[in-house]
Amino acid sequence: MNRAAHWGSCLQRMQGRCCGAVLALMLAAVTATTLQRYLLGSGFLGMEEAVTWLLLLLACLGFPMIADGALAMRVDLFGPGRGTRWGILRGIVAEAYALAACAVLAIAGAKAALEVGGQSTLLGLGEWLRPAALGFSGVLGLAMRVLVLTGERRMRLLLAAGAVATLILAPVAAGLSTSMLQPSPAALIVIGIGILAGAPLVHAFVLAGYIALAFGSMLVEPALALSLLGGIGRYLLLAIPFFLLAGGLLTISGAAGDLVRFASAMVGRRRAGLGQTVLLTSVLFSGVSGSSIANAAFSSKTFMEPLTAAGYTPERAGAIIASTAVLDNIIPPSIAFLILAAATSLPVGPLLTGGLFAGLALAAALAVAIHFRADLRGSAISKPQASRWRLALRAVPVFGLGLIVVAGIRLGIVSPTEASALAAAYTFVLALWGRDSRAGIFPALQQAGVETAAITMLIGAATPLAFLLAVDGIGTWATGLALSLGENPFMVMLAANLILLGVGLVLDIGAAILLFPPILLPVAVAVGIDPVAFGVMVVVNLMIGGLTPPVGILVQVTGAATGVPATRLFAATRPYLAALLLALLCIGMGIAAHAAFLRP
Repeated sequence: MNRAAHWGSCLQRMQGRCCGAVLALMLAAVTATTLQRYLLGSGFLGMEEAVTWLLLLLACLGFPMIADGALAMRVDLFGPGRGTRWGILRGIVAEAYALAACAVLAIAGAKAALEVGGQSTLLGLGEWLRPAALGFSGVLGLAMRVLVLTGERRMRLLLAAGAVATLILAPVAAGLSTSMLQPSPAALIVIGIGILAGAPLVHAFVLAGYIALAFGSMLVEPALALSLLGGIGRYLLLAIPFFLLAGGLLTISGAAGDLVRFASAMVGRRRAGLGQTVLLTSVLFSGVSGSSIANAAFSSKTFMEPLTAAGYTPERAGAIIASTAVLDNIIPPSIAFLILAAATSLPVGPLLTGGLFAGLALAAALAVAIHFRADLRGSAISKPQASRWRLALRAVPVFGLGLIVVAGIRLGIVSPTEASALAAAYTFVLALWGRDSRAGIFPALQQAGVETAAITMLIGAATPLAFLLAVDGIGTWATGLALSLGENPFMVMLAANLILLGVGLVLDIGAAILLFPPILLPVAVAVGIDPVAFGVMVVVNLMIGGLTPPVGILVQVTGAATGVPATRLFAATRPYLAALLLALLCIGMGIAAHAAFLRP
């Protein structure tokens, strides 16, 4: 048992280091080719294809590490329940999903590697290497789960989960099929069971694509593997690891502290000054990180102790931190908008512009809520030691970086990937400049690499499901349903928001963005709603879902970082959630009114 735990720990450390090294190589390659293109007027031939292959490698290396912890994105609807019969059953099913999904990747990847021929156009590498890496990732993930469960002395769980996984995979492996359901509803049922059991979300998506074969899916194992790889291997998605890395390096370099001090100088002496400082810091931090989870973790470490010292209760302090973190995935640059663009082919630039205005509207609503929820006594903070101008001067490098990223993308000067690489390279230099922060650079690379693997594997695993939804005509059916309701943009907008708020209760933000916009977007377009404006509304709605129980990922992250129970945080976020919902209502009705005005 101890030996299994030791080998499992060693394997995890090795994979983490490999993920960090691959991400560092990607950053160097994209930064070099970007600088060469703008300074010398030319780029490295084949570099775009090379870094896309590296992204695939990063996802495959990180996949075995995302079955546990926050990156597993498990949905805990019923509480731990460990030791009860229901809890034991859920644990067996959840672990069976993880084991079966790893086996699916191993089988599908191996079959695709044997059938795929040809070479990469510019790199000269065999195309079989990509599915082979996916198959190896599945084998490694299977070995990791066995080592982890053995090391934790949970042999009964391992044996039971292995038996259930075999039963799940057996019908498809035997070639049995049924016409009881179309493939896409069957896949959605598999995902729903996985969510109820608390299975890792990525594994549930992978398994759903495989089980759909028993219901007539055209995506046989090799096609399933290639579809998943196609979902990951998009140049646009390279912005995700670089923005995650930029947020991490910004924190360890101390530059994020300059933002905090400047925000404190601007609003700290107002009523609820420290709460308003948290809000303003989130707005400013959004210009670089693009990740609400990163901001929630950063703000928890930075503000929890000062907020409680100023008289805020722990749950109210945590509620402010979680609520203001919503803005990071709305105010550009935003990883959520990048995922949405990948799922729907909407243009990134207009989405970011719309996100900026929507984010500022939400920030204003939160500012009002924080103001009126504050106690008059002890809510402001003392006068800063340095002047506002001096603090602003210290924060100029971060302001400039955010401006370059946002303006560069919107004006078409740089692509989102190039902007994210420049942001990460810049923060890398900031971290390298400080002696105390140098030791944290490689851990930041590892963390960003593994987080990237979780996000990109989720995107890839959702790609086969999106194909099945399109083939089964779900989007056409939804459009017909909307038209049967009278083609009223207000009703469509209201219905879409209610659906998305319900989805946000039980589904991870990334998964919801991948699944529902492709279905709802044709409905909105059919009644004259601008698709970009609708996309902005979708992201705003689902980010607010980060505060709603039982999933509430932003509340869960804040609770884990501060030690405040999530149940208390959910109750304390109600005033701020109400303010955000009111702002969402105004945004949605404004978009619907614009559509109604333009209709002939």
